[in-house]
Amino acid sequence: SEQAHQSSLNSPHCDGLQLQSAIDAALDNLSLLIDLYVDSERQGPGSDACTKKALQLTGLNREEPLQIADLGCGTGASAMVLAEELNAKVLAVDFLQPFLDALNARSSERGIGDQIDTICCSIDALTFKDQSLDVIWSEGAMYNIGFENGARAWKRCLKPGGYLVASEITWLTRDRPAELTQRWESEYPEIGLASEKFEVLEQLGYIPDAYFILPEDCWLDHYYKPMQDRFEAYLERNNQSDDARAVVAGEQAEIDLYRKYKSFFGYGMYVARVPGERR
Repeated sequence: SEQAHQSSLNSPHCDGLQLQSAIDAALDNLSLLIDLYVDSERQGPGSDACTKKALQLTGLNREEPLQIADLGCGTGASAMVLAEELNAKVLAVDFLQPFLDALNARSSERGIGDQIDTICCSIDALTFKDQSLDVIWSEGAMYNIGFENGARAWKRCLKPGGYLVASEITWLTRDRPAELTQRWESEYPEIGLASEKFEVLEQLGYIPDAYFILPEDCWLDHYYKPMQDRFEAYLERNNQSDDARAVVAGEQAEIDLYRKYKSFFGYGMYVARVPGERR
């Protein structure tokens, strides 16, 4: 993830050769993650059906020309649905150029390449003008900069009446097994209940319009199963290296955690808008 990549470069104890070594290690790890994910349709839980469901909940006019930014777009699963379903220019943003190259190839194959512009930059370094976007879309990427930070920083880009649509890791129950709570709070302290996410959005001046939980198939059928199907070829490509095995082991541990505790956490899809009349 972007978060892991950045944190590995920000140790206060690195200088000189240590710093270079840390950078090299981080880049090697990043290249291994890119290799695992670049040929996949998704880099996180989701489905075309859930993208379309969230889109329906916005009530957007499908004939109206729209400017949409898809932030942390990966290889473009949601960006391509938005381009196909709307009369929109989709600005697809990711900090990994190989993912954007894959998106460009796929969108061209699907005949929608002219509707999608790719932008290689971090989602916390956007250069969009104030009130220039009708919609900001972000599936499974907001945790990289934090839900509250993202919702706050991106709001200036939205037109009055514009929408923020984002999926975010969310507790489904107030009471949970201690192992699960400790694991997630060490990885992403901002994980919270949907009610807490609504409060963040309201405090920042958004109007929460809708919410739903991504069903299990978004995790198992559309994300984890295709990933597991790639493990063998991935390890062969990387000569069964210890680092590649560690990547696979880490992903498998995440899959096992979800299967064990899926009643307690998931992704919530949040649909919120900025006050004002859309024009």
